[in-house]
Order: sequence, then C-alpha cells, then structure tokens
Amino acid sequence: MRRTFKRAPPPPRLDRFIRIAVNLIGAAGAGLFAKASIVYFLQTHRLIGGLFVIEETWFVVAFLVRRPARAVGQGQACWLVAAGGTFGGVLFRPDGAHPAWGVRTGFVLQLIGLVICIASLWALGRSFGFVAADRGLKTRGPYAVVRHPIYASYLLIQSGYLLQAMSLRNLAVFLLVTACNIGRVLLEERLLSRSAGYLAYQQRVRWRVIPGVW
Repeated sequence: MRRTFKRAPPPPRLDRFIRIAVNLIGAAGAGLFAKASIVYFLQTHRLIGGLFVIEETWFVVAFLVRRPARAVGQGQACWLVAAGGTFGGVLFRPDGAHPAWGVRTGFVLQLIGLVICIASLWALGRSFGFVAADRGLKTRGPYAVVRHPIYASYLLIQSGYLLQAMSLRNLAVFLLVTACNIGRVLLEERLLSRSAGYLAYQQRVRWRVIPGVW
C-alpha cells in the first residue's frame, strides 16, 4: 500500500524567523550592489550609474517592507533558481573584447532595462518577492505588457553587459543566470496559476518575458 505524506508547515515562530532572515540577507546583498553603484556614479557621473543607484536602493527597501506571502513555493529548486537569477550577475567580469558598437549598444540595452526594472518595482510596491510566491496580483505598468517584466529587465541589462565585455566566461554567466530566471518564471506561474484571477490575467497578457516570443 502506498501512503502519501504531506510536509507539515513550519511553526509560526520559525516561519517568521526564516522570513525575517531572508529579508535581511536580501537587503544586505542589494545594499552591497547599491554601494558599488554609488561609488561608480560618483566617479563617472554617468546617467546609467545613477539609475543603478535608484534600482539597487529600491531593492533594499523592497526587501525590508515587502508584505508576507499568501503562498510560497516549496523545494530547493525554488531557492536555487532564485539565488542564481538574483545574484549570479556578480560573476560577470569586465574582461574580453570591447568593440565600440558593443559598448554603445550594450549601454542602450542596460539603460532600457534599468528603466523597466524601476517601473516594475514601482508597480509591485510591497508585493516584491524573491522565491516563487503569491503576494497579490499586479497588472499595472510593465505588467500590462508582459507577466514578468523584472526578468525581462535582467535580460536586457545582462545582455548589454555581455555586449560591452565579450568573453566565454561572461557568455556562460549570462546563460546560467538566464536559465535560472526562466526556471523562476515557470515555478512562479505554476504556483500563481492556482488562482482564477491569475488565469484570467494570463489570458489578457499572453507573453511571459519577451513580447511576441515567450
């Protein structure tokens, strides 16, 4: 005879401790990126540096004030792809080829990606998440165009970096981070599709990340 065992949810105190710990670790990680962005902006006074400061500072605040989730994805896969998609970018290095066209095109892609990311964070408000979770449906701003605009912004920012510093290492990092974010999309949609509201949203907004492609 087969028996099905359901994993018991963690005790309320443990669940609260885990949530606070994840928020603080996420805020600390975003804070390190924000510090590096501030140093870059002060040294170069370039617009893109200022946008990076806004983006990373917003991530710090978002981790600290985000609302508790109604449901959270279970399993190591959720955490692994979330960590890889969020922090894998630190593995990029400014080595390799730097063609003039790649530097210019990459700058434009990063600029567009940063604007989309900031607009998406604004639309999310306190519903910002790290792992697959249900924190309420948001459909305004970039979420009226694609269902996962923050991951779209990561794709633009990181592909822009790759064009500015072409190397096999950076290509491997780009493919790894992109694969993790694709995994995040699939895991999040599997969780959110339990909601009738999200199913209706999928019908209205067909594309996950790239309009006309996927």
